Amino acid sequence: MVGATGTTGRKVVSLLKASPYFEPIAMVRKESQIKEFSGQDIKTVLGNLEKEVSHTLSHVDKVVFAAGSGGKKVVEVDQEGAKKIIDASKKHSVKKFVMLSSMGAGQPEKATELKDYLKAKHIADEYLKTSNVRYAIVRPGSLTNEKGTGKIEIGETLQKRGSISRDDVAQVLAKTLQDDTANNKSFEVLSGDILIGNALDSISKE
Repeated sequence: MVGATGTTGRKVVSLLKASPYFEPIAMVRKESQIKEFSGQDIKTVLGNLEKEVSHTLSHVDKVVFAAGSGGKKVVEVDQEGAKKIIDASKKHSVKKFVMLSSMGAGQPEKATELKDYLKAKHIADEYLKTSNVRYAIVRPGSLTNEKGTGKIEIGETLQKRGSISRDDVAQVLAKTLQDDTANNKSFEVLSGDILIGNALDSISKE
């Protein structure tokens, strides 16, 4: 789990820990962050996206990338950091890579705000698509801290703006990590009326 100490990343790690199918490893940047996860009996690996990260995936078969610089270092972290993890995934024969991207990253040139961020995410997404690693790219609308509903709207491009709770995004990322879900797909998600599992089934069959 890359970005395990972020608000959404923590939620994903908790979901994966509770699942009988996964054993999460949280990638942390500082030794002081290890305690948070070791106290929950969750393994950690030290890694900094601005440095060499190949070692972080040596015992990993799937990756969720939910790291972000918060707009401070979009090229170094959101773009180049992601590319380093993708390269490491190829080296270690990772079976699936789930990328947390952003609505608008498909066409960053049309953005009126956050243009540099969306361009960085676009470059990272495209790099993943051509990597030959099985992938899923999840592009949510604006993230909120509201309680999740377990229901979303999903589509390759939704042609509208909106928001979605971090709870629901974390559920989408965790479920998308499954072998038979949304393979080699990129899609947008917003709050909606369709159960997350059903919504992902629909995108998986397209």
